Amino acid sequence: MMPTPPQHLDLQFIGNATTLIRYGDVTLLTDPNFLHRGARAYLGHGLTSRRLHEPALGVDQLPTDIDAVILSHLHGDHWDRVTRRGLDRSLPVLTTPHAARRLRRWHRFGAAVAMRTWQSHTVSGRMCQVKVTALPGRQAGGGVLRRLLPPVMGSLLEFGPVDGPAELRLYLSGDTMPLPPVVGAVARHCRGMDLAVLHLGGTRLPGGFLVTMDGAQGAAFAAQLDPRWVMPVHYEEYTVMKSPLADFLDAARERKLNDRLVVCERGGRVVLRPGRPPVIEPPDPAPRPTLPASEA
Repeated sequence: MMPTPPQHLDLQFIGNATTLIRYGDVTLLTDPNFLHRGARAYLGHGLTSRRLHEPALGVDQLPTDIDAVILSHLHGDHWDRVTRRGLDRSLPVLTTPHAARRLRRWHRFGAAVAMRTWQSHTVSGRMCQVKVTALPGRQAGGGVLRRLLPPVMGSLLEFGPVDGPAELRLYLSGDTMPLPPVVGAVARHCRGMDLAVLHLGGTRLPGGFLVTMDGAQGAAFAAQLDPRWVMPVHYEEYTVMKSPLADFLDAARERKLNDRLVVCERGGRVVLRPGRPPVIEPPDPAPRPTLPASEA
């Protein structure tokens, strides 16, 4: 059998933390959030947040060959009512045990896969595969706030040919704060990563509690991880996000990381090949129709 030629990684940024990832004949969807602009995401315990931008694709515009969904945690800006109605319920959803139980029991996604920290699950096509490993993540240090928030995971994605070595390695942070146990464990496991996709935004809950990295924290985390490339997501999307992209870009420049940044517009693509700089492709100039919030 002829060896599988090297493949490229194609990430389409749909909005918030939602990306469509293709590698050869494997397709993944991350943190599916398809609420329309103006709709409210439910964050639990009576909290909601209004979406400020339209996603680049609707759930009905997704490709039909998605192999699996990677869900960092069960919050309304990562898994929403539009997603629940529109996604194929037979899709595997790789997520935390907390989220998997609820997806199977309440949302009828019977193929949800519960992944404890450091557990791995491989998604395979005919030629290519991706090994997904659950990594540590925490939105709060401890106390009452930690008990109120759903468990969260980061993910290590290792792409390569079926039964062959990994050719590209990708880190998805999930909605984690850069707490020492998280930073230390992830940095040890993910040093030399090809691409780190960081969830930012500086999300603040009532009382001023910060539950996602702001710009300065994201830049510090990136410096400790030391990946080849850094892609920011999860910013300026909901009213609870208080740290704009500019905060991260300024902090990254101060840490001499500006030549590693991969900033992609909603609807744009990032194409990454082994050993080569990423190519950023702009979004399709034809906008998708916008629906009123009442239809979300």
